[in-house]
Amino acid sequence: MFKIYNALSKHRRIVLFVCDLILWNISYYMSFAINKDNFSLQGEGTVFLWGLLIENICFSSLFLLFRLYDKLWRYADIEDFFYAGIASLTANLVFMSLMMMIGNEQNHLNLGSRIYITFALMSTFFVMMFRIVYRLNKILERRNLAGKAKKRLLIVGAGEGALSVLSELSKAPGNEYIPVCIVDDDKEKLNRRISGVKVAGTTYEIPDICRENDIEVILFTISQISVADKKRILDTCAKTHLEVKIIPNIYNLMTSGVPITSSIRQVEVDDLLGREPVVFDTEKYGKYIIGQTVLVTGGGGSIGSELCRQIARLKPRHLIILDIYENNAYEIQQELIRKHGTDLSFEVQIASVRDREKLEHIFQTHPIDVVFHAAAHKHVPLMETNPEEAVKNNVFGTLKLVETADKYHVKNFVQISTDKAVNPTNIMGASKRICEMIIQMMGRRSKTNFVAVRFGNVLGSNGSVIPLFKEQIRTGGPVTVTHPDIIRYFMTIPEAVSLVLTAGSLAKGGEIFILDMGEPVKIRVLAENLIRLSGFKPYDDIKIEYTGLRPGEKLYEELLLNEEGITKTDNKKIYIGKPIEFNNEMFFKHLAHLYSAAQHNDKDRVETLIAEIVPTFHHAPNENHFIPSEEEEEDNDEN
Repeated sequence: MFKIYNALSKHRRIVLFVCDLILWNISYYMSFAINKDNFSLQGEGTVFLWGLLIENICFSSLFLLFRLYDKLWRYADIEDFFYAGIASLTANLVFMSLMMMIGNEQNHLNLGSRIYITFALMSTFFVMMFRIVYRLNKILERRNLAGKAKKRLLIVGAGEGALSVLSELSKAPGNEYIPVCIVDDDKEKLNRRISGVKVAGTTYEIPDICRENDIEVILFTISQISVADKKRILDTCAKTHLEVKIIPNIYNLMTSGVPITSSIRQVEVDDLLGREPVVFDTEKYGKYIIGQTVLVTGGGGSIGSELCRQIARLKPRHLIILDIYENNAYEIQQELIRKHGTDLSFEVQIASVRDREKLEHIFQTHPIDVVFHAAAHKHVPLMETNPEEAVKNNVFGTLKLVETADKYHVKNFVQISTDKAVNPTNIMGASKRICEMIIQMMGRRSKTNFVAVRFGNVLGSNGSVIPLFKEQIRTGGPVTVTHPDIIRYFMTIPEAVSLVLTAGSLAKGGEIFILDMGEPVKIRVLAENLIRLSGFKPYDDIKIEYTGLRPGEKLYEELLLNEEGITKTDNKKIYIGKPIEFNNEMFFKHLAHLYSAAQHNDKDRVETLIAEIVPTFHHAPNENHFIPSEEEEEDNDEN
């Protein structure tokens, strides 16, 4: 039986044609039987058979001409049924015209208007009903497939996104969802249906609708929406303790040809930032990259690789990716080759910013115009136990790179910094503050525009808190947070890179650029929302454990030192921190002593000298090794 079914499926067009042929002939016979009293083939066999022959020729030709057997009727829509109806009516008109033309010459072949009309109605009805029943049967088969295993789905938004999702779900027999209802704030859409699914209420009623309809999963499909409204709706969804998923930009998906359902993803924390994302204005700020030779250190890391992606789109003359970790460098190299091919001139240099000779060689052989310095040791806990390495790499790697860039007359130099450099309480933050001081010092004395860019934690960067939380949720918890009141500023990788690129165009020398990142986020609230949006109840299904603040960790991060003021730029999201004056000669002396202590791996001396160089450094001694804190993510890329 199974083999017969497969054979029929393989010859679907032939089977469908034979079924149509049977339906045409049944309609033709019934039109005679209804309109002819005492009809028999013996009495009127000639006229019947001539009509039967012409009818089959006309219908077969027209249905093939209209390509009705090329369509997949299990996925047919209104347009397809309309097309079939037109084909049937056209075939009837042609059949009637031919029979009447022949009937004028041979009167006995004229069937009469009643038979033509009856046949037209019956043949069109049977052809359409056959396809409708076939389509409905396939829909019922898909809905019954997996039965109760399907998750009951609430769709947020009754627009193009919902229509596309419903259409694709109806065509995908293996999907795991059954759409139950839709919510939308457009009152004109309430109580109406989209593809048979009712718009049951507004987004404000989501908790009640979910409870009344036994919803298991919520799908957010609205693409054109303000950040504030999106956050409000997602916060409402989180109150249901149901799994919440989201579809990214629906227009991009529809134009890319990627199946909508395959792009459904979990809600990320950047969906809940509560502010408009910072977007790089290529036309306004990107011109200084076009046709230039650009060096990106730490180019294989999370920030560095995104810098390379965006720089590549700005058509530089040549891009140099420098990284000590060859695996990351190889990945971004292959990605750029796939995306840009020979249109992008670039190379990868496996090297450390500590290696002055290698830096000299690179700058000698390439007329570098712009440098983005993303290479650094970034992990707070590891630098607490290895302060000499933070100094060797972050401080003196930066110093060597800065001096080399100055020597070879680079136009713009952008140093990536961190909010942990403000009133630092850990070695990593203090080392980055010294880097800022190097940039400010060189900005005063060099023709190169040296600037630093300071921002908060980057969602999705290497070592980020979000993947860790999600992994802890996936394994059933607990989710670990150091303190219930700890807060952090957050931004996305594209936002961070937008700031870096914009800062390069605004650079005049010595500035520290700061991004307006909105309100800081409580890590506890972040963890609770992630748990809710994953379909669990915080503290009940997934525990949250507070482990206590670690040495070098602050409850909150700052973006400005007390001595710094801010100046607005023409970009409303970017500010400039006022440079702090310090003695250059004394600074160099301290650096010389710090270099010696680091080279001799004298950790205590290193910490003491850092405190002398950075007066705002308040370090809590760390005598014991400790496990990294979830909040101690950072935004730079390892070198």
